[in-house]
Amino acid sequence: MSKMKLLRKFMKGNLLLYTGAIISVALATVASMISPLVLRTVIDSIIGGKPIEAPDFIIRIIENLGGRTYIAQNLWLCAIVLVVVSVLNGIFLYTKGKWSSKAAESIAKNMRDWLYDKLQNLSYDYHVKAETGDLIQRCTSDVETVRRFIGIQLVEIGRALFILTAISFVLFRLDTELAMVSLAMVPVIFLYSYFYFKKVKKSFKASDEAEGRLSNVLQENLTGVRVVRAFGRQAYEVEKFKARNLEFKDITYELIRLLAWYWSVSGGICMLQIGAVFVMGVYRTAIGEMSLGTLTAFNTYIGMLLWPVRYMGRILTDLGKMMVSLDRIGEILNKEDERSQVEGEKPPINGDIKFKNVYFEYEKGKPVLKDLTFDIPEGKTVAILGSTGSGKSSLVHLLQRLYDYQDGSITIGGVELKRIDKKWLRQHIGIVLQEPFLFSKTIKENISLACTNTTDEEVCDVAKTASIHDVILNFEKGYETPVGEKGVTLSGGQKQRVAIARTIIRNCPILIFDDSLSAVDTETDAAIRKALKERSRDVTTIIISHRITTLSEADKIIVLEQGKVTQSGTHEQLIQEEGLYKRIWELQSSLEDELYSQIEHQQAVGAN
Repeated sequence: MSKMKLLRKFMKGNLLLYTGAIISVALATVASMISPLVLRTVIDSIIGGKPIEAPDFIIRIIENLGGRTYIAQNLWLCAIVLVVVSVLNGIFLYTKGKWSSKAAESIAKNMRDWLYDKLQNLSYDYHVKAETGDLIQRCTSDVETVRRFIGIQLVEIGRALFILTAISFVLFRLDTELAMVSLAMVPVIFLYSYFYFKKVKKSFKASDEAEGRLSNVLQENLTGVRVVRAFGRQAYEVEKFKARNLEFKDITYELIRLLAWYWSVSGGICMLQIGAVFVMGVYRTAIGEMSLGTLTAFNTYIGMLLWPVRYMGRILTDLGKMMVSLDRIGEILNKEDERSQVEGEKPPINGDIKFKNVYFEYEKGKPVLKDLTFDIPEGKTVAILGSTGSGKSSLVHLLQRLYDYQDGSITIGGVELKRIDKKWLRQHIGIVLQEPFLFSKTIKENISLACTNTTDEEVCDVAKTASIHDVILNFEKGYETPVGEKGVTLSGGQKQRVAIARTIIRNCPILIFDDSLSAVDTETDAAIRKALKERSRDVTTIIISHRITTLSEADKIIVLEQGKVTQSGTHEQLIQEEGLYKRIWELQSSLEDELYSQIEHQQAVGAN
């Protein structure tokens, strides 16, 4: 979608408010044009002796009041006219500001809603590659830039054009020769503003991107503050922030320098213009070719004229910023989201999963899963073991259709995975990650997050299954205990167990535990697995873990190495054959034996 189409989309539904704002601008311009003409009439015709040059209805009003002599004796009437005109001008400018601001705020709200909705529905791959700080800036700073331009500068363009057109018309009616001098520098300022706009647009983009990088460093540091403290990296993080901050400062300083050049040069041109008009006007007044009232009106009008001409550079400057921000917002809104894809089938999800010759790669030519083939019968528990990079998490990504495989076949209940609607599929697959994310809500709200209509009894029931119920009751506020951002107030094991409770409350036919029992002790691990088996006998369960005690009770164990299945069978079968599973089992068994020996030795020493 082009920038103009995007802008029209944002403004849709607010055109009536903008129309009212533009009409108010036109009326305010007319009101501001009256004051210099009143002054000219007073100086030349009321105080002076020249005939009144005004529309017939104005002349009749003056005559009905008693003529020039009466008004000359009551100049306060002219002051009242000037006050009324100024009040009207203020009222029209107020309505202009009110309606344009109301429209701009409505547009900004719509933009934020559309952006947030879009981000919620963009692909997982997009969010993996995107920088969070930059996305935050696009949804805040860039939206504010567009709002400010639409709310202020867009209407000011209309105001500037109205003033330029109206004043040019009046100046030529007053004195053609001086009017030509008055408008001589207008094309120069316009051309200067145009080339300046072309130059400064790149600087605005560079400044915006530098601010995004600065925001990203800040966001990363605040998110990973515990890691920073744990490794004593405060000094390093400060230096990294200083470097980004210095980059942003230098780029923004260059932008400010360009702005200073524009305003100083354009101001100088305007002063030359005013000076030329004043000198020529005084000369022509001195030799009698122009009246003093006309000179006064000219000087007032030329000040009014050069403001919108010079301000056009400000408008073009903000237009440059707005176009850059609109580009950055458009980059998000123009991305294809998952909703734009053809809606898939919604078959019953029964948990019977089959992988057949599955091939998958994140980057072309770098396969992660190669010729992957295995079955997971409905209601069975399958455990997966593999070293880092063997493809375990990728397998989980495929099952939830966060990514789609390039070749082969994955079926659930006999239906090809790629044919199943993504949202429907994810509603029936519960997953607990190794590093679960908890929101800044109470424990109860976190557990019932996916099922808002759950009862307290159901929340307690799943908490018992996850072996976290008793722990929660020991907290001062129980289930109403607030959880800090990302669950920071809970231990790693407690977070994992809350996440398990949050997942199983959905009663999904397929459950995936992606190393999500790693932070709990062996005894708690066994208790959770036993409770899960009793609770959901027909649920298909996939457990990814490196802990042999966790894997050993599975109905089937699959060993992945470099994206391929190298071993498959039960615990008893795999410890009898050479391979990765047996090596890890022997290593963990020896470590356990050594640990028990040390405990027994310490107990014996203590007894003596």
